[in-house]
Amino acid sequence: MRHFDHLPSAVRDVLFFRPPEPFERHSDPDLLGAALGATLYVPAVRDGLAEVIRRRAEGGVRSMVIDLEDAVPDERVDEGLVRTRDTLAELHEDPPETLLFVRVRTPEMVTALVEELDRSAGVLSGFVLPKFGADTGEMFLTAIEAASTTLGARLFAMPVLETPQVSYRESRHEELTRIRELLHRHRQQVLAVRLGATDLCGLFGIRRDRDLTVYDVGVAADLIGDVVNQLGRADGTGYTVTGPVWEYIPGHERIFRPTLRQTPFEDRDAGRLRQQLLLADMDGLMREIVLDRVNGLSGKTVIHPAHVAAVHALSVVSHEEYSDARDVLGAPSGGVSRSEYRNKMNESRPHAAWARRIQLRSRAFGVANPEVSHVDILAAQWDR
Repeated sequence: MRHFDHLPSAVRDVLFFRPPEPFERHSDPDLLGAALGATLYVPAVRDGLAEVIRRRAEGGVRSMVIDLEDAVPDERVDEGLVRTRDTLAELHEDPPETLLFVRVRTPEMVTALVEELDRSAGVLSGFVLPKFGADTGEMFLTAIEAASTTLGARLFAMPVLETPQVSYRESRHEELTRIRELLHRHRQQVLAVRLGATDLCGLFGIRRDRDLTVYDVGVAADLIGDVVNQLGRADGTGYTVTGPVWEYIPGHERIFRPTLRQTPFEDRDAGRLRQQLLLADMDGLMREIVLDRVNGLSGKTVIHPAHVAAVHALSVVSHEEYSDARDVLGAPSGGVSRSEYRNKMNESRPHAAWARRIQLRSRAFGVANPEVSHVDILAAQWDR
């Protein structure tokens, strides 16, 4: 599988200086973590679940989660578990080109799910672990390790941080420290750490408006900074930390002015696209994606397929970023040089970790041609 393979090859040739690399379920975990992109959640009780997953994969979604937790009413959990098993068995016959995970409620549900799956059920990439904490996480991770042995295939874990112990200031530091120590003991299993912003904000009776980003919510922004500080370090001890969910779908009366500048769209004769994005409330999402990356997050949880194109377009490495990263990594002994684009100074030592992350993202999402912007990449996907 590969990002943007749903676009015609002629379109990809125009867009990319270096195309994305292919990856599969057994690729290097660092590449897989970077390649998650927009992770689309689908309720386990959704009708025609297997067909939905196939259709979204054909449309460019490269990571999906079958949700047995918040998206399923308590009285339908057993039904959701059966549907999940049946869906995985059906998809195994012809695996879709997407990384597929299941969000379970308990460690016991991991065991129950895999008991009836064939050992060769390679369509399953792993599990999303809600309400993950230092006291309960060991049981989740042990259950996944046992499930990997049962199926004879590597299964990844994606813990979700969303508990009061993580959120409340008086317990946060100790809890994150204990979680970091726990994850280090199971490092080979952990693909990424996810943030449950909806639950975290709910602890304070807060729900952000679609005109604002999660970074406008003080308690959420404060938490994101602490999670990245503990778990997102670039010194080899950190993990991919993914951006929180954008929970809105199109359709509301605006209060604030749009945040998408007109010029980048007008320069590409894409004024109509800008208007469509504004009508779909995509400007708030796009701003949050940019702020996610500035704050050390990668990829994003999404609940609507329309959001995928924006996340992936903004994940492509610009030619300028790629050029800067190449210059930085090309001078391992240190020093400062003016960028190829002559608009900044590149310092080799302090920018080295950033440059390595740019290179990793370029492998997953490609490098745009010099004259191609994120507007062009979004436009190529928008009507498909």
